[in-house]
Amino acid sequence: MRFIEAEEGLPLITQLSYKLDEDQCLLRWQWPEGLQAVYIDERAADRGLYGESDHAPQPEGLRLYTREEYKAAGGYRDRIDQVGLVRYTVYACIMEHGEKLLIRQPGAENTVEISTGRAKIRYSIRQKSSLLRKYKTVQISVLAEVEVPKEALCYVKKQDSYPASIEDGTVYPFLRDFPAGRSTLPVIEVGKNDYVRLFFTDGRKYGRFFELIPE
Repeated sequence: MRFIEAEEGLPLITQLSYKLDEDQCLLRWQWPEGLQAVYIDERAADRGLYGESDHAPQPEGLRLYTREEYKAAGGYRDRIDQVGLVRYTVYACIMEHGEKLLIRQPGAENTVEISTGRAKIRYSIRQKSSLLRKYKTVQISVLAEVEVPKEALCYVKKQDSYPASIEDGTVYPFLRDFPAGRSTLPVIEVGKNDYVRLFFTDGRKYGRFFELIPE
């Protein structure tokens, strides 16, 4: 089984749509004449944050779905058990010399993205200082509903007051991705009059997927 590019004369998936009912998703599409089976790729659309979503899926990771199954179920039904954006892509499958060929279509007629809500990222920042020291310690703790790439977050340090935005102080990146669950970062030292706050590195981009909430 392998992918081929769409060309004139090959069957293509059109009119792909979806309907949500709580945690159930129903996909429907127009079947080309003579096509008997498709393969469906389901993935978290926010994998694009990791640079993965544009990579061709591995055929063995796709689900075979026949025209008969589609007729019996009134479409393709799936349970959504993740938070964020979910992307479904339906690939027409044809046989040639005994080999299955999956047709990669241009554009997005065979792809839909479904929003199931933004994943929450809760964070806290604890500070400790001493009268006898010039510095104070800061420890950042992050509680994420899903894995968060290190590129999505940064912390900003500002003297005399808390920073109001990513432009309002000195920006520091994180070195590792944040797994789902609680992550407590190593203690850092800052000046006694320095204050730290967490921000998205790009609010417009990452705000589609995540909600940043101070604890």
